[in-house]
Amino acid sequence: MTRILGIDPGSRITGYGIVDQDGQRLCYVASGCIRTRGDALAERLGIIFDGVSRIIAEFQPGELAIERVFLNKNADSALKLGQARGAAICAGVQQGVVVDEYAAREIKQAVVGTGAASKEQVQHMMCVLLSLQRSPPSDAADALAVAICHGHHRETRRRMQSMQALRDGARS
Repeated sequence: MTRILGIDPGSRITGYGIVDQDGQRLCYVASGCIRTRGDALAERLGIIFDGVSRIIAEFQPGELAIERVFLNKNADSALKLGQARGAAICAGVQQGVVVDEYAAREIKQAVVGTGAASKEQVQHMMCVLLSLQRSPPSDAADALAVAICHGHHRETRRRMQSMQALRDGARS
């Protein structure tokens, strides 16, 4: 079994979601939001770093998955998002957690079936896929979706490696 921490980075609100994966089976562990305060970006980045570090210390994930920065119309927002990602990634790397990254469209495709899914659709699918009684906040739902996307990719890679090993063994 592998514990996966998903991160939906933001300079004001960073969502996190934790799932356990055993083969194709996913089990909800926890989710929530790290809310920053103040106007100073450096202070907010420190809060994100500390928050992710505490989550890792408490839940001991083996892997961390995070959403990639997408370039939108506002370059300043994209830069701040990139810095929030950096703070979360550094927290994971500092504690020896393997880090993978996924594009927003890839995440939505993995959990909803379309890369253009709305936040409400992602929230709904988190309830369906993880048997949750109520929808988590959108940032936490997005983070759970990142973790599930990583779990799907991880399981696919494992299966492909197994198939390759069987083929290689048959050739010997």
